[in-house]
Order: sequence, then structure tokens, then C-alpha cells
Amino acid sequence: MRVLIADDNSNSRQLLTDIVDSMGLEVVSAANGPEAVQQAQSAAPDLLILDVNMPGMSGFEVCAKLKSDPETSQIPILMLTALGDVENRVQGLKLGADDYLTKPFNPRELIERVKTRLRFKVETDELRNMQRVIRDTFERYVSASVVEQLLQDPTQVQLGGKLQEVTVMFIDLEGFTSMAERTDPERLLAILNQYHTMVVGMVREHGGTIDKFIGDGVMALYNTPLEQSDHALMAVRTALNIHERLAAFHEQFEPRYRLKYNFGIHTGMAVVGNVGAPDIMNFTAVGDTVNLAARLESTSANGQILISSATLDCLGDVVRTNPLGSLKMKGRAEEVTAYEVIGLNA
Repeated sequence: MRVLIADDNSNSRQLLTDIVDSMGLEVVSAANGPEAVQQAQSAAPDLLILDVNMPGMSGFEVCAKLKSDPETSQIPILMLTALGDVENRVQGLKLGADDYLTKPFNPRELIERVKTRLRFKVETDELRNMQRVIRDTFERYVSASVVEQLLQDPTQVQLGGKLQEVTVMFIDLEGFTSMAERTDPERLLAILNQYHTMVVGMVREHGGTIDKFIGDGVMALYNTPLEQSDHALMAVRTALNIHERLAAFHEQFEPRYRLKYNFGIHTGMAVVGNVGAPDIMNFTAVGDTVNLAARLESTSANGQILISSATLDCLGDVVRTNPLGSLKMKGRAEEVTAYEVIGLNA
């Protein structure tokens, strides 16, 4: 780790350098205020030990300038000065200094303060990196309120992969392929994006996570990245509400562009986490639970909402269903017991 020492007194600067160097840390130095600012901007130190009385710019001015710049605001500053009165300490802390030590100082105390500041820096950097990963991963796929909850406690997210129960919902536009054959590509894409925008809004509104777009289809997850006790019901409510809104949504289109949505919903265990190459990754769910939800959707027709018996078990008597019995599905040896959702019980 790198420490910047800013002190106009060469003897003091050398003493500080020797102490910090004895800790096995890299040292860069500055002999005045402007040089301290330049070194902080170019050397990206993990800590700045900053004297107050320096030519060109005082330590207070250096602190204020660095803390006001987003590029340097995260550098911890330990102010070290002969000025020991309360007003000077308060001024430094108000400007953003992280710690304050007066001269003459005990080398052992300085070492412990440096260790503490660097340890906090590492912890802060790790938290900031986790928050950045969370924003990059979820900001486009879940509601802003969910992102904020994740940022408040990043430990809720297991980005490396976690086996957990999820409800998976596949949504697909019926008749899209036929419509595509007789529609100008630019017009087709514009219509598809309007459908996707409506679905994304509904999924987010009901606490779901948009996993991916598959042509005219959408895959959504519930019970991740935040745990949701009623995740199966949230998925079913999403599907029912999309159906309810379709009539008004279709008013903007000519009749030939008014398509129905088919749904497949299944609840079960899946591995949830980041999947892909090191430089291109997506947060997703993997496992047979996902495959079964996809098969249910491909079996549905004419706007059906099909759920598995596992999802129905989670719902209890909350929904009204039409039992479809055991269905043979492509790619599966065993038949699947399926139900069509008719509505919710009052």
C-alpha cells in the first residue's frame, strides 16, 4: 500500500518516511501544498499524512481541495501538526480529515493510527467495490428500491453462486414469429420494445428480477436477490396483472399487432449467481427448475398462465385453477402435473 507524506520540514518528512517505510509500505512525499495535491492526484495513495503549516497551500486547503474532488475524496487523511488546540482539530475534521495527531508524536502511536486508517481504507474499498458490482448487476433488472436495499447490506447478495429456492417465470408473445414475417424490421423492433417495457415495469412492480430477454420472451426470477416469503404469489400476480393491462396497452396498436402473452411458472431449487466469462457476466439462475418453467410456457397457449404443482403447493388456496392433469413435455422423460391459473380467490 502507498502512503503520501506531505510536510515542508525535511527532517520531519524524513522521520515520517523512515517510520512508514519500517512498516513495509511504499512512500511518496511532497514538500508543499500544491505538490501534495499533485501527488495525491497522480500517485493515488491509500493514505495521506498531511502537515498543516506548509507553503503554497496550507494543510487545511489541501484537505478541502482533495475532499471536494471525486477522484481524490476517498483518500484517508491523517493530519499531523504542532497545532494542538481544539479549534484547529475541529477545522480539520470538518474539512474531511479522518484523523488528527499533534506534534511531537510517539512513533508507536503514529504506526497504530496508520494501521487503523489503512485497515478502514481496505474495508471501505471492498464495500465500495461490492456496491459497484451490485449496481452493475441489478440496476437494469430490478426496481430502484431493491437496489437500495442491497446497497444498504451487500452481504445479502451471494454473487458467487448459491443454491436456493426460486420461482421462475417465462413470458412469451404468442404469434410473434408470424407477425415478424409481415412487419418491417424497424417497426417490429419498436413494437417488441414496447411490449418488453410494459412487462419489465410489471415484473419490477411486483418485486421480480428481470433475468434475460430471449427474443420476444422474458425470463424473470422471484426470491432473489432479496428473499421474498411470498415469491410464488408475486409471480402469479405479475402474470394476472399483465393480462389485466393488455387491453389498454393494445389500444396503441393496430389489431394485427395485438398479441397475447403466455406464461410458465415453476418453483424449485436453482443455483443463483453470476454466470459467464470473467469479462462478461450475467446474474441468473441455472438448473432444472428453470428448464421446467420454460417447458410450461412453451406448452401454454391463447394467453394461458400455467403453473406446476410445486408452485401451487406454495400458493395454497389463494388462487383459482383449472387442473390440466399430467402433461408430456418436450425434452422431459416424466410427465408434469400442470394447472392453469384462472384468478385469485377473494
